[in-house]
Amino acid sequence: MSEKKIKDGPGIIFLVGFMGCGKTTLGRKLANRLGYAFMDLDHILEAQEGMTIAEYFAKHGEDAFRKLESEVLKQTQYPEHAVVSTGGGLPCFFDHMDWMNAHGKTIYIKLSPKTLASRLENEKEERPLLRQHHGEALVTFIADKLTEREPFYSRATVIADGLSLTAEKVEELLRIKAI
Repeated sequence: MSEKKIKDGPGIIFLVGFMGCGKTTLGRKLANRLGYAFMDLDHILEAQEGMTIAEYFAKHGEDAFRKLESEVLKQTQYPEHAVVSTGGGLPCFFDHMDWMNAHGKTIYIKLSPKTLASRLENEKEERPLLRQHHGEALVTFIADKLTEREPFYSRATVIADGLSLTAEKVEELLRIKAI
C-alpha cells in the first residue's frame, strides 16, 4: 500500500448496515487494502465493559446499551485513517448518522432480508434481537427492522450491494464518489 493512497484517502470510513451484512469481515479487508487501521465499535464496547453485547443487553436492557453505544462512537479516539465497523442499530439512534457523516464517510452494506436471515440463522445466541425468531419469522423480523432502519442507512455517503461486495469494489466506489 503506497503512502500516497493513505494520504489521499477519505480519512475515516464508517461501515453501516444490518447485523450479518459483513461489516467486520469487509472492514478488515478494506482496512488492509487501504493501509488503514481497522476498528470494530462492538469489540471496543465489549472490551470496555468486560462482557459481550448479549450479556450487556440482558443485564442493562436496550436503552442503556444504546446510550453506551453512543458514548463509544463519539468518545473513541480514531486515527486519521481508519475503517470502522459499527453495530447494526447504531445509525438509527440519536444523531449518529449525522455525526458519522460529519466525521468521515459512511458506506451502507445493503442485503435482502432472506440473505441476512440465512447468514444469521446460526448466530442468534450472540444476537439479542434475534433469539426468539426462526425460519420465515426471522425473515419477516429482519424485513420489518430493515423498513425501520432504511431511512437512516440510506443517508450513507455510498450505498453498496453487499452480495458481491469486495474491498476492491468499495475502493472503486470511493474513487467514483470522489470522497
